[in-house]
Amino acid sequence: MKFYPKLLAGMLLLTGILQAKAQTTFKFAEVSDTHVGSDNALEDLQRTVNDINSQPDLAFVIISGDITEFGADAELRQAKAVLDGLHKPWYIIPGNHDTKWSESGGNTFRKVFGNETFSFSYGGYHFIGTNSGPNMRMGPGQVPRENIVWLDDILKGKDKAMPIIYINHYPQNEDLNNWYEAIDRLKQHNIQLILCGHGHANRVFDFEEIPGVMCRSNLRAKDSIGGYNIVAITNGKAAFEERTPVAARNRPWAEVSLSSHAAGTGKAAFPRPSFAMNDSFPNVKTAWVYQDNSDIGGGMALYGDLIISTNTAGEIYALQQKSGRKKWTFSTKGKIYATPVVAGNKVVVGSSDHFIYCLNAANGKLLWQFETDKPLVASTRIVDGITYTGSSDGHFRAIDLNTGKLIWEYADVNGFVEDKPLFYQGNIYFGSWGNDFYALDGHTGALKWKWNNGAANRMFSPAACWPVAADNKVFIVAPDRFMTAFNAATGDVIWRKSRPDVRMRESLGLSADSSEVFIKTMEGRLYGVSTRADSLQLLWQSPVEIGYELDPAAPVERDQVIYVPTHSGVVYAINAKDHSLLWKFKLSNCLVNEVLPVGDKQVLVSTMDGKLALLRY
Repeated sequence: MKFYPKLLAGMLLLTGILQAKAQTTFKFAEVSDTHVGSDNALEDLQRTVNDINSQPDLAFVIISGDITEFGADAELRQAKAVLDGLHKPWYIIPGNHDTKWSESGGNTFRKVFGNETFSFSYGGYHFIGTNSGPNMRMGPGQVPRENIVWLDDILKGKDKAMPIIYINHYPQNEDLNNWYEAIDRLKQHNIQLILCGHGHANRVFDFEEIPGVMCRSNLRAKDSIGGYNIVAITNGKAAFEERTPVAARNRPWAEVSLSSHAAGTGKAAFPRPSFAMNDSFPNVKTAWVYQDNSDIGGGMALYGDLIISTNTAGEIYALQQKSGRKKWTFSTKGKIYATPVVAGNKVVVGSSDHFIYCLNAANGKLLWQFETDKPLVASTRIVDGITYTGSSDGHFRAIDLNTGKLIWEYADVNGFVEDKPLFYQGNIYFGSWGNDFYALDGHTGALKWKWNNGAANRMFSPAACWPVAADNKVFIVAPDRFMTAFNAATGDVIWRKSRPDVRMRESLGLSADSSEVFIKTMEGRLYGVSTRADSLQLLWQSPVEIGYELDPAAPVERDQVIYVPTHSGVVYAINAKDHSLLWKFKLSNCLVNEVLPVGDKQVLVSTMDGKLALLRY
């Protein structure tokens, strides 16, 4: 068949003309960062809803994330009640505040609003919105793995000539660990504009030559009235006006041209995450890699030759350690962020569908389930046939491992529980997203002591770190960047310290001989802290520089090697004697949930974007 370049160019031009004719002029409202649960947020949102309803020329409304302040069930329902007052179609996605601090692991967002993504066409354009994360674990944002799979399905059946406007809460740059996964897919189509929130300000961006627009928060901030944006699509342009409700005032502030930015139309090459570091350590290899179609939001457990993991599709499943092949799967009805725990032939894990599940670890058959009043995002600790689990309903429970019957419950937890509790000297210790840290009698559930960090902001709570203990002390770190050592029996604070040059956050682990607590700082430095000193005593600092780091997962030691997880998908192996680098390996560009040494120079690694791998070195 003969090829006619001029004819092809003419056909493409005609397609573009026909496509342009199919498009109509229209306006829509873009509302972002409503933060229901914060001061004046409900009133600001109600004013915006009323104002939008007063404008018949607005075709629909897009709400681009951070709907709530803390992702709480009550906040989500309050927001939904106000948004239901809109007299025109509206489309919504979550932001980091709706997912990182969610007592339901994002499950309630899906129940209240019906989904965490949207896809619709209007006026000759296709609008696509996805979640942004971070989901439960602190780190950079991440479009969930299941949203990436969903995006593939959405784009697969679309006419590639149809102009696309993409919406995500985050800017489409390295603020998201996997920004390139979405943007590279969109570039295979006629992507023309990207909308985001997150920054609370009106700004124009260049996202790899694709025009991007960040829209202001709906909050009034230091003003007396909040605001939102009106977007007009006409004649190949998108014009933005900031709208002030009550005052009914519009302020034009930006106009961007709309044209195709499909692959090949740009001139520049754009950076992508490099895995070149792996070439420097050729002895480190993946024996196998399992790729889930959903996020993996927790760690792993071992049962014989099986690895038991979970995902945010609500599945508990077992992989064979030798091959990575799946042996069994058990499905729950909610996202799972808990780390499974095995005792004997039983595995226990909580789900955001309100149930704690106990399965036969060999075959995944249900042995018992225990229902709670709210979702579970916390992990379980099993000691002497008793399972200890915190929930999002203000309760902490001890359940008989063999029967699934309640032994006791403590019903006065302030906020929800996310961490894995510590059992030490007969007591069970855990933190909550209410700025409190608790010690309960492990046999009766009686409160031994409770400590509050005194912070006005619940986001400083000691809730996401897994506490450790040694030398009659319990240790925690928290987002307030303090490390605290308690008398394990009385709760008296032995020392509590924050250092500007050692910005610890939520990641800590215990050395194999219990003489040191490992802390990882936001600057990506690893320290050893004495468990015996009566003040914060830094025993050593590793010379290894990891870089900016937020991953709350714990460093772990085995066979004189300290394994350090990071939010950028890299695992560092540090010599426990001189703290030098043994090797590093990049499995992903997303957060490492856990590094689990399994002996014989082998470690299991799982990452938030659904990868689970066996490394050998």
